[in-house]
Amino acid sequence: MRRLVILDDYQHAARRLVDWELLGPEVETIVLHERYEGSALIDALVGCEILFVMRERSLITREILTALPELKMIVTNGMANAAIDLVAAAECNILVSGTPSGLHSTTEIAWALLLGAAKGVPRADASVRAGTWQNALPCDLAGRTLGLWGLGRLGAAMVPIARAFSMQVLAWSQNLTIERTDALGVDLVTKAELLAESDFISVHLRLSERTRGLIGREELARMQPHAIIVNSSRGPIIDEAALVVALREGLIGGAGLDVFDEEPLPVGHPLTTLDNVVLTPHLGYASEANLRAYLSEGFMNVAAYLAGAPQRLIRLDGPIH
Repeated sequence: MRRLVILDDYQHAARRLVDWELLGPEVETIVLHERYEGSALIDALVGCEILFVMRERSLITREILTALPELKMIVTNGMANAAIDLVAAAECNILVSGTPSGLHSTTEIAWALLLGAAKGVPRADASVRAGTWQNALPCDLAGRTLGLWGLGRLGAAMVPIARAFSMQVLAWSQNLTIERTDALGVDLVTKAELLAESDFISVHLRLSERTRGLIGREELARMQPHAIIVNSSRGPIIDEAALVVALREGLIGGAGLDVFDEEPLPVGHPLTTLDNVVLTPHLGYASEANLRAYLSEGFMNVAAYLAGAPQRLIRLDGPIH
């Protein structure tokens, strides 16, 4: 038997959305719903030839890879996964393949967080349940300014929705060009201008050594005191400790966060004690439609590997199709 292990199926979606038995009787498919780490993860993967991982839910480190001599293929949703040690995988002759990424779900979560924070939805919900009524005033989006920190595929998807809300849109990133902003009808500004002029800031950057901690204490201090920051990209792009201080001391108006330094977010984390932040558990790519697409495309990657023709391989210098 050739063993396929699907990791971190938190929503119990893997078997419901894809029929893995179609891979044939020679493939044993094991689906794990709980999160495993370190030696427990190694024990859970003993004998695994093919590993299917949900992007960045589990760290696939050198220690894990070198402890699994039978592992030959890793499939991840998306065409990048910072949680996989690609150098170690290459050294261990383990192929890594990816799947096309979704768009709409992440954009919708970003807007859900922005609206939830702007309108104070969690606090209003708690207020109604507690028997109180209209004890806070939400802010309007119309006429306000949205600052996009990054204007790639996901950042660009925010623009037409902002226009529908009658918002002005600014954008900045380290390599953003006037040609790109003009094409999208967005105003290109400096980082300082984005921080000072935006009522809402939404982060749409890839996590890298260049973007890790890019928004820290100094940047948060330059934001307007009523401004709200939304992060649906990756947690470490914002200095989490500095953000907690800014929220706790009222230096900014609020935040909407779908991503964190450590996921799942630890019980009792300081962010969970603040009422001016809206928190979601990394739902940006976890819609049913997205998971169905990821799992179906991942199934195709596994089938291609079993047929001796692996596809959509990811290598250190980028994907090869």
